[in-house]
Amino acid sequence: MPPTELHNAQRQSTTFMYLYALAVSGGAVAYMPFLTILLPLRVTVLAPDTILATLAVAAFAGAFSASISNIAFGWASDVTRQRRGWILAGLIFSTALLLVMPYVAGSSLLIVMIVLWQFALNMMLAPLAAWAGDCIPDAQKGMLGGLLALAPALGALAGAIVTLDFFAVFPQRELLVACLVILMVGPVLLFGRPLPMPCLMERKGNEAGTSETVEPQAHPVARMWLARLLVQIAEASLFAFLLLWFRSLDPQFGENDAAGIFALVLGMAVFLSLAVGYWSDRENRPILPLIWSAGAAAVGLLMMALADGLLFAILGYVAFGIASSIFLALHSSQTLRVLPRPQRRGRDLGIFNLTNTVPSLIMPWLTLLLVPKYGFDALFLLLAALAIIACLLLLTMPRGRQAGLRA
Repeated sequence: MPPTELHNAQRQSTTFMYLYALAVSGGAVAYMPFLTILLPLRVTVLAPDTILATLAVAAFAGAFSASISNIAFGWASDVTRQRRGWILAGLIFSTALLLVMPYVAGSSLLIVMIVLWQFALNMMLAPLAAWAGDCIPDAQKGMLGGLLALAPALGALAGAIVTLDFFAVFPQRELLVACLVILMVGPVLLFGRPLPMPCLMERKGNEAGTSETVEPQAHPVARMWLARLLVQIAEASLFAFLLLWFRSLDPQFGENDAAGIFALVLGMAVFLSLAVGYWSDRENRPILPLIWSAGAAAVGLLMMALADGLLFAILGYVAFGIASSIFLALHSSQTLRVLPRPQRRGRDLGIFNLTNTVPSLIMPWLTLLLVPKYGFDALFLLLAALAIIACLLLLTMPRGRQAGLRA
């Protein structure tokens, strides 16, 4: 059988892929409602006079803990050659720590608990991310990326659920979040039986029984890492300050209006990511959608910079939001294609995870430097430039068999 036909014949079961996508979405549910809603509410009660300072310290310490622990537990799951056990342990410990949060008595202790919780949460998230690389072949990575777009959408939906009036009087909404996470992550641990894919554990450059080695520059890992970082900086900047910008254009713009736009963007991104991912698998063009979506994100940001009215501003954000969501979802799956050492896949994905945590450390200072003096337009122009650079990095990336990419 020719190598191409062999590659296409090695397909993972869709049942496992659906269970895996549900588990990844459970990971998003584990942190999005807590960090964006429940934690600020706890801080308001514990430290009403220092809310912003406490949240800033908690965010910084949590991001640092997440960065280190994601690399550490990814590496640990590589060394032990065991993903499922680490995922289960992380699920148990992070759930236990989350349930303790309502009983924390002081802001300093709360920050310590956030650090420990992030540590335990990444014990689950790091090996979960690497597991896909072990058992989902390149021919299905576009579909995987589309399914991964469900994670932020379901994370946002969970946040909406815990804020419903029905649960507003419930003193321990962390319990609701914990139950959702268990119900979403548990099925893949109990029923996930992926077909073995030994070919995915072969080092890049040794396909088809060859013994050639791959030169470091042949792998586009650095370009993929930097491109994601640039788009993540843009996405993180807008997530934090979008409502303020909309209100600068129209003071009547409310929180419900912003929530509706977020829901529209996330919902459309799921369906479009699935469609684009399916197309990239069928045409064997894994990187082209990333180039398109990075370029479209830049166009959306330019529209926002030029907007002088609310309607054009909303259209610009919708274009950016959908394009960046597609980029981040498909990038997560296609990154697995280019990592050169499967035996260190978890560790390497932990390094890629820095692109998710570093922007939260960069974004506040970037915004405070530009917006007060030059306005939001300058911020959007800078973010558009970052998205254009990401597009060019991918457009000029090495192609070919050694890089694991189609020219």
